Amino acid sequence: MKKIFNIIYAMLVICGLASCDSFLDEHTPQGTLSDDQVKAAENAEAMAVSAYAIFTTAEDINSSFSMWNFDVRSDDAYKGGSGTSDGDVFHQLEVQQGVLTTNWNINDMWVRLYNSLSRVNSAISLLNSCDDSFSMKQQRLAEMKFLRAYGHFLLKRLYKNIPFVENENLTYEEYNTLSNRTYSNDEGWQLIIDDLMEAYNTLPQAQVEKGRPTKAAAAAFLAKVYLYKAYHQDEASSNQVTSINQQDLEKVIEFTNPSLYTNYGLESDFHNNFRPEEQYENGIESLWAIQYSRNDGSTYGNLNWSYGLIPPNIPGATDGGCDFYKPSQNLVNAYRTGADGLPLLDTFNAKDYDKASDNADPRLFLTVGMPGLPYMFNKNFMMEETSIWSRSNGLYGYHVSLKQNVDPALIDSYLIKGSYWASSMNRIVFRYADVLLMRAEAYAQLGQSAEAITLVNQIRSRAASSTQMISNYPSLYGVKMYIANYKGSYTKEQTVKIVKMERRLEMGMECERFFDLVRWGDAATVLNKYYAEEIDNCAIYGNAHFTANKDEYLPIPFEQISASNGHYTQNIGNW
Repeated sequence: MKKIFNIIYAMLVICGLASCDSFLDEHTPQGTLSDDQVKAAENAEAMAVSAYAIFTTAEDINSSFSMWNFDVRSDDAYKGGSGTSDGDVFHQLEVQQGVLTTNWNINDMWVRLYNSLSRVNSAISLLNSCDDSFSMKQQRLAEMKFLRAYGHFLLKRLYKNIPFVENENLTYEEYNTLSNRTYSNDEGWQLIIDDLMEAYNTLPQAQVEKGRPTKAAAAAFLAKVYLYKAYHQDEASSNQVTSINQQDLEKVIEFTNPSLYTNYGLESDFHNNFRPEEQYENGIESLWAIQYSRNDGSTYGNLNWSYGLIPPNIPGATDGGCDFYKPSQNLVNAYRTGADGLPLLDTFNAKDYDKASDNADPRLFLTVGMPGLPYMFNKNFMMEETSIWSRSNGLYGYHVSLKQNVDPALIDSYLIKGSYWASSMNRIVFRYADVLLMRAEAYAQLGQSAEAITLVNQIRSRAASSTQMISNYPSLYGVKMYIANYKGSYTKEQTVKIVKMERRLEMGMECERFFDLVRWGDAATVLNKYYAEEIDNCAIYGNAHFTANKDEYLPIPFEQISASNGHYTQNIGNW
């Protein structure tokens, strides 16, 4: 009980519910809380708040829970920065060469996420000890199960073979005997599903405090985990997809049923999902978002520092911007459309996008900032092929991500300079467009092509109308925007290809791409082709190579292997 009290006290101080000078004296002269005091509802609430808080406070610019740092392994983005030695361990991941189990970033993310799970489990333990007079007990437990699933989900996508901390009352000795191979890959996904089902069965349809998950958020999360689980990768000596499970796909269909999302839908404009102003946050498309804020009484507020390396270095505006996570030319080319307004599924990368001659999906101009166009739609900051827009002087190109960045006109209101840049813009974890795409993917893999294409067309119709920020681009800058819906009938193979491309276009630069490629079993094929084709645009790929059955997942950190007393087994690939 003393250990629990220490944790509670620390969390109360963090949450502003206790002061270091007075808390002990106020409650007990001896400095020891009784069991009843520890189990008090207000303490349980404080612990639940602290469990939420760690998903913002435990991340930083080098270890963002958005995973942008690790999405540089995909064909969507270059690492960026001033050169290959700037964030060299992420350069090694980008080209899949020289990655060591001792690299600090490999261990850092592991530690941060398990620290998050530790705090969630402490909250669950305390909530379980409260009696039923605490009216919010079951709902708070459901929220914590959702957060525990989230922590395990992020870890599993990164490392595959992880120890699961499902027992919230583990002793220190018991924790040190956990194995990262107790469960098969399929069983690991099921453990996450089990937590989510508990959450789903209890969470309300709506929450007054927007950062708390709802039943719809749990449904979307369940659909995502079932979709990962469907692509079976259970061979001990392989990361290959050996089968696609129909029952799991049917679960995706079940948990993406529109009847579960009566309070949600697509924003009228795609860009509304990536605006910091309060009127756009927690909108109709946002199922669950990490909540950031400003003006909350502290020096910087609860700002998102994890995107601090991404802003470009604009003199007089974002001075000190580090220019990381830069959209690739390959991604830009993917937004090219043909004379029929459809993606060039097989030939999009045959030539580089030319705004003077190529038709483009409007989402290109809402995802990627390009030379000749205004940065963040602000005409005072026209992008050019200069060092302002590329700290590497063109090594990583001149494109800039728009989804994580904020208009420099909003500096000191929604964009704040501290040690690095930060903003108060929420990060949407699950949005309704993703629900539609997951449903479309499940239908496609089940051979129900017509249903899948209908859903894809919903996404494309919204994209076509997403022009509030860019309606004058054709007249002012000469771009050609043309997007149309799919018509006719398609085979299963064609439909799967269509859905995969639509997912890339809709979710580009949202840190999903690498994990999608691994989930589909496409990583080696797609990325080695990308390296070969991208050398002319980004010379760093000259020695890049993706090794199947190794590079799909990060290695288990050396520090964790060493501390496990033989209970952890390294991932395959001869690290």
